[in-house]
Amino acid sequence: MKYDYVIVGAGLFGSCFAYEMTKLGKKCLVIDRRNHIGGNVYCEDVHGIHVHKYGAHIFHTSNKKIWEYVNSFCEFNNYINSPIANYHDELYNMPFNMNTFTKLWDDVITPTDAKRKIEGQKSELKGKEPENLEEQAISLVGRDIYEKLVKGYTEKQWGKDCKELPSFIIKRLPVRFTFNNNYFNDRYQGIPIGGYNLIINRMLENCDVELNVDYLKEKEKYDALGKRVLYTGMIDEYFDYSLGALEYRSLKFENEYLPDCDNYQGNAVVNYTDRETPYTRIIEHKHFEFQDCPGTVITREYPSNWEKKMEAYYPVNDEKNNALFTKYQELAKKEEKVIFGGRLGNYKYYDMDKVLEAALALVEVEKAL
Repeated sequence: MKYDYVIVGAGLFGSCFAYEMTKLGKKCLVIDRRNHIGGNVYCEDVHGIHVHKYGAHIFHTSNKKIWEYVNSFCEFNNYINSPIANYHDELYNMPFNMNTFTKLWDDVITPTDAKRKIEGQKSELKGKEPENLEEQAISLVGRDIYEKLVKGYTEKQWGKDCKELPSFIIKRLPVRFTFNNNYFNDRYQGIPIGGYNLIINRMLENCDVELNVDYLKEKEKYDALGKRVLYTGMIDEYFDYSLGALEYRSLKFENEYLPDCDNYQGNAVVNYTDRETPYTRIIEHKHFEFQDCPGTVITREYPSNWEKKMEAYYPVNDEKNNALFTKYQELAKKEEKVIFGGRLGNYKYYDMDKVLEAALALVEVEKAL
């Protein structure tokens, strides 16, 4: 066999695994069905602006080793994610914090005022155990925040009324009683200066790469090339949906280059939390890297129902789908040379730092074999 590993998927998980295995002297072939490497962290250069082609990606972690690891590939800036919520042209800071509360309520000045207001609104449930997402959200943040900043956004994201969604989807909502607009609590945060492509290019510089390859259509050919196969695609698709299709949510992106506008919205991310606006957010990419250049690129993000052959972005990790995934895992264990990993292979939403942690953990497993 020509390769020690054939890696299906040139995203962050597959690229990290390939990089580490190559350092150990293993020969790796990385293939991807797209026409570029990088998976969903891929950045496209549009008039000098680094556009996050598949949605905003902000690297954040509290794991110092992972932060040092990712910084070994390129330099990161000090971008802090501080999204704005737009509800019918009323602007609020996210996550929910004292800036949000003092704007929302005229009689709130102090953290004590905010806690009193929220607790008073939560009492409408009268201690009832939440039976749906709407009741769960009200039990956490009260009626006003739910109506303006949770309801519409969530219904667009999931394609269902909040009363039809299970309560466990929202286990918690971030609430801060300080004037702190930093969305993440992690110690380390930033964006690669020059875009995420720099990282992936470094990771794969000593690997063989083939693009525009549909592994499942040429499975026999590529299986024969490697002693082991790492598959980072959809686990149910790998098994030809033999046990039924897992559910996902998809996204559609509408990009617009504005040559005569240098600053469209003054922030990298603005969420549109009303139900009537069809998109969930607008991303203005130049603000991620504080780029000072003419023009700007904005992206409107539309959640959509997922169908076969569409890009799967978010696993629907409810009880029914998790139970089905467990059955697919049992099939996966019977595969002699194929390993499953990554967001789609593990049917799990990962932040980027957790993707790297999981890939590095798999490397340790493979080293022990």
